[in-house]
Amino acid sequence: MTDPELTADRGRRTEVWPLIRTERAALAADLEGLTDEQWATPSLCAGLTVREVLAHLTAGASLNTVRWLAGVIRCRFDFDKQVAMRLAEHLGTTPAETLDRFRHIVPSATKPPLPAMAMLGETIVHGEDIRRPLGIRRDYPIETVTQVADYYQGSDLVVVAKGRIGGLGLVADDGPFTTGSGPLVSGPTLALMMAMTGRATYCNDLEGDGVDLLRSRCGTA
Repeated sequence: MTDPELTADRGRRTEVWPLIRTERAALAADLEGLTDEQWATPSLCAGLTVREVLAHLTAGASLNTVRWLAGVIRCRFDFDKQVAMRLAEHLGTTPAETLDRFRHIVPSATKPPLPAMAMLGETIVHGEDIRRPLGIRRDYPIETVTQVADYYQGSDLVVVAKGRIGGLGLVADDGPFTTGSGPLVSGPTLALMMAMTGRATYCNDLEGDGVDLLRSRCGTA
């Protein structure tokens, strides 16, 4: 007999890919017409330009489990080295080529050995790593960012998020997201999500007695 909760959970997982494709398409549209100077803008990912972060997203959507594992072995289990290697593979020779390569992976369902929700999180978080320094704003559907915030609050996979918010109470003021207990951190769901993934600049959008502690735990994206 099929467990109704398991069936419902599987249904929720299958709905993630349309959200991923929507966010990829929105990011590609936002980056139309950037100047070379804008493409070279430092992102919120330390050491990477906005163009390089976009290439990183392309790499993630082009890497299945077999290729990921082959790269890990090739790089002698140096995960940062593999990330750099894959980024270089998808950067292209010009910003226009970088964007064109990203457009081609918008419908892709290829992924490394990660949950689909982690891929949605990567798309939104890295999209903000690009948009925020460029002064581009996206009004995300609250249901989408709430799902990602819910995922990150219980996970330290790829990004240390669960550990970063330990002992704090997070409450969104624009949606239903809430987690933890302790000194309060409140504000937009997007800002809470970005802060819990280590982006200290989003703490400026938050309020509460726990903000300074959360800020002190940020700094490594």
